[in-house]
Amino acid sequence: MAEQIRITSGEVELRAELNESVSAKALLEKLPLKLRMSRWGDEYYGDCGVSVEEGPEARDLMEVGELAIWPPGSALCIFFGPTPASVDEEPRAASNVNPIGRISSGAEALKKLGPSIQVRVESPTKSDT
Repeated sequence: MAEQIRITSGEVELRAELNESVSAKALLEKLPLKLRMSRWGDEYYGDCGVSVEEGPEARDLMEVGELAIWPPGSALCIFFGPTPASVDEEPRAASNVNPIGRISSGAEALKKLGPSIQVRVESPTKSDT
């Protein structure tokens, strides 16, 4: 069964489901996390401390709502629209990322946020300490 996570920034709360990848499991081990994320077009990214190699599933073309780990920057990426690397309306990462899951709803709320945000990522099933 896929693991659920909650991503919050101010009044914005997103629910997401992680896949079974090595990168997703590495992120789960770090939860709960607080991190600063920067905006690059319609992508937020920020160092989450997850150090993984580029996996066989790695790609640069993403879908709206997908979550990924960017191995060169140990960064969590949230894709919610086109980026400066996009050639159309589909999000495109700066380089290959390891997909780790998908936001179940509410990704469009990210469009209203600024160039830099503080984010909390947690598992709703784990108790926070």
